[in-house]
Amino acid sequence: MPQTRLTIATRGQGFYEFTDRAHAFVREQGAGEGLLTVFVRHTSCSLLIQENADPDVRRDLDQFFRRLVPAATDPSMNWATHRLEGPDDMPAHIKAALTAVSLSIPVADGAPLLGTWQGLYLFEHRDEAHRREIVLHLSP
Repeated sequence: MPQTRLTIATRGQGFYEFTDRAHAFVREQGAGEGLLTVFVRHTSCSLLIQENADPDVRRDLDQFFRRLVPAATDPSMNWATHRLEGPDDMPAHIKAALTAVSLSIPVADGAPLLGTWQGLYLFEHRDEAHRREIVLHLSP
């Protein structure tokens, strides 16, 4: 069962597309059919399948999550006690809990069966740059 790890360097909160890298991994395996599992090895970022045509979708989603879970310095977050790693850390954990850390994508004819406008994204929830590791695993 083939597996690889991708490293994505982030520059702060936002979406980082890796669809092409996932397609390349599946293509390199020569698999006809199977299941691609995507897993991120961190607790303050997540994974999304989202539209990759109009960047306004990603901007709106980013703004929605920033409003839903603001920084710990916002008065609405006074209840949060975990603050050791900065005002963006506990909100990052909450956003990761609300979204996915793993995805399953069917593979057919040697390619992930994503829809026409679907892309794979690492959703970074921290303000600072990070190096994030994603595991891709292809099962028959």
